[in-house]
Amino acid sequence: MMTSIGEAELQTLSDSLLNTSGTVPLHNRFRALFTLKSLKSEDAVRVISAGFNDPSALLKHELAYCLGQMKKLSALPALERVLRDPEEDPMVRHEAAEAMGAISASASLPILQEYLTDSNRSVRETCEIAIAKIEWDNSEEGRRHAESLSESSIPLYTSIDPAPPSSGLLAGTPKPEDVSDAGIQALKAKLLDTQLSLFQRYRAMFALRNVGTPAAVDALAAGFSDDSALFKHEIAFVFGQLLSPHSVPALLTVLENATESEMVRHEAAEALGGIGTPEVLPHLTEWMAREDAPLVVRQSCEVAIDLWEHQNSDDFQYANGLGTATPMVSIEA
Repeated sequence: MMTSIGEAELQTLSDSLLNTSGTVPLHNRFRALFTLKSLKSEDAVRVISAGFNDPSALLKHELAYCLGQMKKLSALPALERVLRDPEEDPMVRHEAAEAMGAISASASLPILQEYLTDSNRSVRETCEIAIAKIEWDNSEEGRRHAESLSESSIPLYTSIDPAPPSSGLLAGTPKPEDVSDAGIQALKAKLLDTQLSLFQRYRAMFALRNVGTPAAVDALAAGFSDDSALFKHEIAFVFGQLLSPHSVPALLTVLENATESEMVRHEAAEALGGIGTPEVLPHLTEWMAREDAPLVVRQSCEVAIDLWEHQNSDDFQYANGLGTATPMVSIEA
């Protein structure tokens, strides 16, 4: 992983991300963002935070996601400002709250609690999950889980998720092939049980992701019938992590559903780009050009096409030509 760069390289990345020339394509700005994310430096936090002045909700929500994944306390002031801004797009505010949960500072709890009654459902639900995540991280189970990760080999997924997998799949055990059909159905039942808290349902979701079999994909796809846009967008994100061609039909159905929430459709588009199978490209191309499609969907398809091209190239890294960046196979949570 690239840990440091010179001032000139940092300025190049900053100019690209912040589009100082006014001519940088959106997908190149995403590449710069993920290179900055890989640095995990205070300079990177500063540059990424400056991007919240941009008009693109898609870009700003990705900025918030990356700040959460960097897990830097110095990012909290910018994230708090975004959450508190009633004029900001709810998709960006939700991502800021989720990033605060990823950073998992107890000092964020009072701020998140303020927005449990927010007028926007996705913001309210994200704050609920972020609070539960911070509390879980500081519980005995959460501390044991953190210790097990530090002692184990490379985890299956390196993202900081909004919720840990259900107990029993916390450290990737049992192995996916050892999970019975009955076990998958039990997780599916929890996933779809609206009487449970969203945090508990998310735990089932990430457990099914860790199983990753076609049966688990089918169980996850059943969640697209939920009435929570936040919940459905997280399923699409999980599919972007799994990169299973088995999920393509469900994701295409979501992308092409004009009545579906923008935040769900955008996540489906990016997941399809990451999966990168041949049949998805015409759909992404069509929806990028559709004037009747929401802007965030069109922009997501642009980024997804760039990702599709990356997945079908010989390039290992999805970055901006400077060092090593995290491969962008599932862009946002």
